[in-house]
Amino acid sequence: MYIPKHFKITDETVAYDIIKEHSFATLFSQNNGSPFATHLPLILNKEKSYLYGHFARPNPQWKDSKDQTVLAVFHGPHCYISPSWYETNKAVPTWNYVTVHVYGEVELIEEEEELIASLHDMVVKYEAPDSSYSLQDVDPEYLAGMNKGVQGFKIKIIKIEGKSKLSQNHSLERQELVINQLEQKSTTDEQQVASLMKANLIK
Repeated sequence: MYIPKHFKITDETVAYDIIKEHSFATLFSQNNGSPFATHLPLILNKEKSYLYGHFARPNPQWKDSKDQTVLAVFHGPHCYISPSWYETNKAVPTWNYVTVHVYGEVELIEEEEELIASLHDMVVKYEAPDSSYSLQDVDPEYLAGMNKGVQGFKIKIIKIEGKSKLSQNHSLERQELVINQLEQKSTTDEQQVASLMKANLIK
């Protein structure tokens, strides 16, 4: 990923937080010499050494990716930045965004216990704290049948790159103008980008 120095995320904790908060990723690999991608949730383990996920078994990506270095892209908040918000008309539009790229090697999960554990962690992450649903309450025979339709995997993390493009290449005055405009928007991405920009100003 192209990362100008002032946009590079150097704090690993920040990168891990983005992975956790925006865990629905895009996983890229090669399939018969062409790029191939799957959109799926990936869960970071406690040791921050692996990402866990599962493919639908008809998806060919799991057969190819185990012999490759794959790329998982985690998309954080992003939004359009209008030059009309600046103090001058000598400007052009741009896009502010946060993203993390994770490179790694795929290992297929063959043990049913490990697969169940990874699925349980995923359910716990996404279900509301007061949800009545628990994977442990699902009929074991039904669950075993469903598990036959997926291929669990984990990605051993080799490298992590993070980019936080939040108008750091502009003056503080201009950054404050952008924040003010974004805070007037009702959409989540604009609000999150404004919050991240404000946090950067405080540092």
